[in-house]
Amino acid sequence: MHGTSNPVPSTSSHPPYSPVELQKVLEKKLGPEYISTRSGGGGKLTYVEGWKMINLANEVFGYDGWSSSIVSLTTDFIDVDDNGRIAMHVTAVVRVTLVGTGVFHEDVGNGTAENMKGKSATLDKCKKEAVTDGLKRALRAFGNIMGNCLYDKIYTRDIHKVKVPSVRYCIHVQYHLSKHFLAHT
Repeated sequence: MHGTSNPVPSTSSHPPYSPVELQKVLEKKLGPEYISTRSGGGGKLTYVEGWKMINLANEVFGYDGWSSSIVSLTTDFIDVDDNGRIAMHVTAVVRVTLVGTGVFHEDVGNGTAENMKGKSATLDKCKKEAVTDGLKRALRAFGNIMGNCLYDKIYTRDIHKVKVPSVRYCIHVQYHLSKHFLAHT
């Protein structure tokens, strides 16, 4: 689902781009450093990890320029076999809204588990997986840079040939509690 809700007034300078600049950014395809692969579905699946997608959305829209909400969360089935092993499937509909304009996209995410012990751990895993999947799928509707480019088979074939730029570890990007904060705890 796509649409516009009532925009939330924002004192933020986000998104950090004008509408024209934002459109140009959203049309760009992801660099290889964002892309992961795993086996599944009879071949190799190309995807973006959830934490990378959240970081990317914060960078493109601004940390306070977008929001997400769970529209629905449904346990589709839960089966327990004779040995007490659990199989479960959960779906989540997630909405991503751009704060300044109210533009939103919704999509469904899936979470599955098989052969697990304990209903609580199984449900927890499935819910998190479904919500993360729904979030990524809803963000994808905003454009290539949000993962839509991964549905282009030629791009996914060719991007694996591009070398991932090496990133040097920099201690200055770490957050540490300040001495002032530690003195007051």
